[in-house]
Amino acid sequence: MCDYLSGTMDAEILKWAVSGTTLSSAYENSYVARLQAAIGKQEYCDHFICQLSTNDAGKSCGLGIISNSFSPEDFDTATIIGAMEFIIASARAKWNCPVSFYTGTYFENQRYADMVAALLKLAEKWHIGVIDLYNDAEMRAVDAGSYKRWMLDPVHPTWDGYVEWWGPRFREYLETHTK
Repeated sequence: MCDYLSGTMDAEILKWAVSGTTLSSAYENSYVARLQAAIGKQEYCDHFICQLSTNDAGKSCGLGIISNSFSPEDFDTATIIGAMEFIIASARAKWNCPVSFYTGTYFENQRYADMVAALLKLAEKWHIGVIDLYNDAEMRAVDAGSYKRWMLDPVHPTWDGYVEWWGPRFREYLETHTK
């Protein structure tokens, strides 16, 4: 995704993704841990975008609850929701920039569906953006041949999937949601 976007937009994109990791700090090398390690080194960010990790749905990460707080130290980062709130609060505190999350496209998994629903509630609380590929009717209406070409498995796009399917949605979102 980052390669596609940097090649089609006038943008410098830093990718911190690591395969197989979770939002939840219950597992090693989580998004939370990597953000904490990187946040002091990265001086500027004009839009922070985080994936709603499908790995959390596949592991036994607890969903958690939405806190009444807006302070990073109050969130239970071992839970998915607590990790998301920590990430949002930390990115805002460090860079004072828009924060967005993105979902994967629809696949049959109730835990991920619950995560998407929680993310949409967090978006209301925090006033963050969501690139919601999961509930996007057009993304769900793709024919079987295109889906097979665009997805390696139910959660991982192929290069063509990024370039022809997910990437244009991201680009459209960024063109309308970046300051």
